[in-house]
Amino acid sequence: MQPPHTRISIRTPSRRSRSFVLRIAFGVVAIAIAQANTRVMAADDPAGKPGQQVRMAFVGDIMLDRDPGKAMLAGSDPFADVAGLLEGADLTVGNLECVVADTGTRLDKHFTFRADPVAIPYLARYFDAVSLANNHTGDFGHVALVETMYRLRRANLPFFGAGLNDREAHTPWVVEKNGVKIAVLGYNEFRPRSFEAGPKTPGCAWSDDDKVVADIKAIRPKVDVVMTFMHWGEEYKLQPNERQKALAHKMVDAGADVVVGNHPHVIQGHEYYKGRLITYCLGNFVFDEWKDDPEIMKEERRMGWVLRLTLNKSGLVEWDAVVPGAAGAGGKLGALPASDAKVR
Repeated sequence: MQPPHTRISIRTPSRRSRSFVLRIAFGVVAIAIAQANTRVMAADDPAGKPGQQVRMAFVGDIMLDRDPGKAMLAGSDPFADVAGLLEGADLTVGNLECVVADTGTRLDKHFTFRADPVAIPYLARYFDAVSLANNHTGDFGHVALVETMYRLRRANLPFFGAGLNDREAHTPWVVEKNGVKIAVLGYNEFRPRSFEAGPKTPGCAWSDDDKVVADIKAIRPKVDVVMTFMHWGEEYKLQPNERQKALAHKMVDAGADVVVGNHPHVIQGHEYYKGRLITYCLGNFVFDEWKDDPEIMKEERRMGWVLRLTLNKSGLVEWDAVVPGAAGAGGKLGALPASDAKVR
């Protein structure tokens, strides 16, 4: 098979798009959007019937406590400035980096995040599902996590990567849109492991290799597209570590079509393995995290990808990454050539 043509284009925002900004930390100067498109087209793409494609958008860490939470309680919509971008997708998924609850007791942990329940309607408006597989699901104990899941269910907002027990936590979000059936699995592997769900206790899905492979293989025959949404890696590292790469390759070998990652708080870029897209970290989406250590990679931590995927029944058709970040930052994506990208 001939490799597909990969085109990297950096587009200067028009006058209209210059007003399209993302305030990652409320009250700070808004950052103009610099849009970088990495467009990947499969050479022998069996597009299927007209309309049998799905546009999905994935975003990184969403933390609605602290400054974002204060602004939200004052009446600000945390996603208002990127509403068009989120609503332009058929399905939108994000990593919810906090519990949303009134209950719970703060754990003895360096950073703990608990958002006010007023966040739920905003999440339900803009997202079709959220991942709870991260290192903050247990910040306020089991009771706060259970309340979070209860509130999400009441709002008809699906979640994955956590549950009332390990069976629920390892259950994928399965959705069918435009004739394409998609499964998304979520896993965390950043400490503390005490947040892992047990046979009879709530928590998140831990990325034990054997379980991850078994989960992927179990759902693979039942859907058209399998994706994993990971919480992994080392904070503030611009490149994935060997553990991330080894696990990503193992997931593709098991049947994953796309692997998407979060946690390091900076963009880590992407690669192709056996023709499958792996994006190691999307960076922050709504988060004032950069204030904690403002001298460390401040600008990089105020940026993140909105990963946009077009899928059909054979897998990934094309993708691009929109970067709400500093002007010109789109040129720093460092995209790799699609030397062996192909559809399944």
